[in-house]
Amino acid sequence: MDALIRWSIRHRVIVAALSVVWFCAGIFFALRAPLDVFPEFVPPQVTIQTEAPGFAPEQVEQIVTRPIEAAVNGAPGVEFLRSESVYGLSVVVVSFESDVDPVTVRQGISERLGTLAGELPMGVAQPKLTPLTSSTMDVLKFGLLSNSVDPYTLRDIADWTINPHLLALPGIARVTVYGGAIRQVQIQPNLDRLAGLGLSINDVMEAGRAALALRGGGTIDTNSQRITLDAPPPAPDPQAIAQALVGMQDNMPITIGQVANVTIGPAVPIGDATIMGRPGVLVTVSSQFGANTLIATEAVERALEDLKPALERRGIDIILLHRPASFIERALSNLEHALALGSALILIVLYAFLRSWKAALISFLAIPLSLLAAIFVLAEFGQTLNTMTLGGFALALGVLVDDAIIDIENIMRRLRLAKAAGRDDDLQTIEDASIEIRGSMLWGTLAVIFVFLPILFAGGVQGRFIGPMALTFIIAVIASMIVALTVTPALSALMLTGEETKPAPRLVTLMQRVQAWCMEKVRTRWALTVAALAGAAAAAIAVAPFLHSELIPQFREGHFVIQMTAAAQGTSVGDISATGIRISNELLKLPFVRAVGHQIGRAEAGEDTWSPDKSEFHVELTGEHDETETEAQEKIRDVLEHFPEVRTEAMTFLGDRISETLSGETAQVVINLSGTEIEALESSAEVVQKAIADIEGVEDLRIPKAAKVPTIAIRLNRTALANYGLTAQDALDNVQTAFAGT
Repeated sequence: MDALIRWSIRHRVIVAALSVVWFCAGIFFALRAPLDVFPEFVPPQVTIQTEAPGFAPEQVEQIVTRPIEAAVNGAPGVEFLRSESVYGLSVVVVSFESDVDPVTVRQGISERLGTLAGELPMGVAQPKLTPLTSSTMDVLKFGLLSNSVDPYTLRDIADWTINPHLLALPGIARVTVYGGAIRQVQIQPNLDRLAGLGLSINDVMEAGRAALALRGGGTIDTNSQRITLDAPPPAPDPQAIAQALVGMQDNMPITIGQVANVTIGPAVPIGDATIMGRPGVLVTVSSQFGANTLIATEAVERALEDLKPALERRGIDIILLHRPASFIERALSNLEHALALGSALILIVLYAFLRSWKAALISFLAIPLSLLAAIFVLAEFGQTLNTMTLGGFALALGVLVDDAIIDIENIMRRLRLAKAAGRDDDLQTIEDASIEIRGSMLWGTLAVIFVFLPILFAGGVQGRFIGPMALTFIIAVIASMIVALTVTPALSALMLTGEETKPAPRLVTLMQRVQAWCMEKVRTRWALTVAALAGAAAAAIAVAPFLHSELIPQFREGHFVIQMTAAAQGTSVGDISATGIRISNELLKLPFVRAVGHQIGRAEAGEDTWSPDKSEFHVELTGEHDETETEAQEKIRDVLEHFPEVRTEAMTFLGDRISETLSGETAQVVINLSGTEIEALESSAEVVQKAIADIEGVEDLRIPKAAKVPTIAIRLNRTALANYGLTAQDALDNVQTAFAGT
């Protein structure tokens, strides 16, 4: 270390030049550093979704979910699985180990799913792997509203115009669309006509498939060339399908249109959406794992601005429902103001104590150099600038200033003493002063680092949250020590040599006298001092259990998420939508609410895999309002209490994402009961609910019910089927066609 100090002083011009280069390079890296709301607080994970239309939850569990779990379980890099089977859908969440390459593990899972080809029952779709997304996931959530465009067209625009436009953007993993009406060509057979002509539903089904068949035309070879035959793909046009042949009777063709009504109709909804209390389309844009949230958000907003004129010409409005990047921008803006104010105060204090603007400037420059070095190292470690890393910078700020002040103050003191003694070798004085305090600086830095090392290596979600803050602090402190041992002596040798020294300020002299008096009292009355310190420590330990503790503090996000479940299981999409419209209109009456979106059920390949009786509101607050987050949340809960037909839970967006990503539930505290009998588990859950309902601070207490829906059991009469020449498959195929479509 002595050699490093001597080298820096001898090559002070080079060190100063390198500092300028580093300062410029640091700003370049800082402006391009990835930004996010939080660090990745969970290991990478993917979801395997398998559509099984018409299958009950118990069937999905037995014939879809379990084979997928058996295929994926034990794959390299897989830490644990979590699954859910709902009506028509199997969901398996696969969490990876934290120290593996997520892309490689995902590829391995994809290969294992390939072994299931042909093993899943007929009618079950191929399992789909969702893309790797970030922990907070959402980049933008917006709605589409129109008074002039029908639900079919609104959904078509979202699916075929907006969706591919946004998916092509960098950093975007998924675009999920809720609501509207999915356009579908429907063949609705007339059973009386079929019976009169001696035809069956199977005949109509086969005719429909034949009408939409696609075949390759092949080629024709001539003497000089090969000509390709182009068979045009069939158009799903109702008129063309109506003209398709079903059979012949008395040498007369019978078409589909003669025995069925062929029309455009909506697909059976698995979800819906309302925007601002009106039917509309809700679009959720999710970011890729490790993507820069601000850059991805800006790209999406530019794309929407490009599409906006065309949408407005068709009478379609875009309603912004949630923008997580606003939270990051507010945090960065607050940090900029705090740094500007803190920098000004630091300069004033430094000048007041050092009485030299050059010395104050040297001390001050150590701060940005250390911070910029820390940002560069964090980026190399794959860390983002987020709430926790910014907190690490705030904690380190005091240490950064202290390192620079210790060195420069000792240099100024030694220069004053040298001048008083008649010595003129300022460079040697600066070198001696820097070497004199390098030991205390090193041990002080190491002591602080050792305090934060246990936090750095903490496990679980706490470690993933707080670890980046500890890493930021340690890197910044190490960078500060290096700057204090190199840049500070070099700049002092450049700027302070030959300068006329001033006596120590009176304030410093006064403080030194007070310190000397205190040290004398401590030395002569050490027993009293030890007793006082022990008493203070005991008081702190006694108070600690009564302090309110949380994983993360309450943030002023300006956004709330309301989870809603119908009290009556099996409630239809339409009924939930009607209730949601009433709730939305009541929420919009609150003066601090700017926008409300309601997401019902699920979307194909979407993140939320709910039954139609479960939904979610996104409540965006106005930019300026008098209520605190807690007061706003309480007023929202007051509104929800007027709707006893639903169970609701209001929380912040970040709280919702953290809880749901970690445990699959949105609550801050989740109690799991395990067993084989659902009825026994539900009765035990009610006992637990009563036991904790009166605990102070408990809000939104609820029991997530098993996914039960009103069911009509179908029992086949095998004898009657045989008498009519039918098989069990014939009967069940007809039931599926009649009520689910095929």
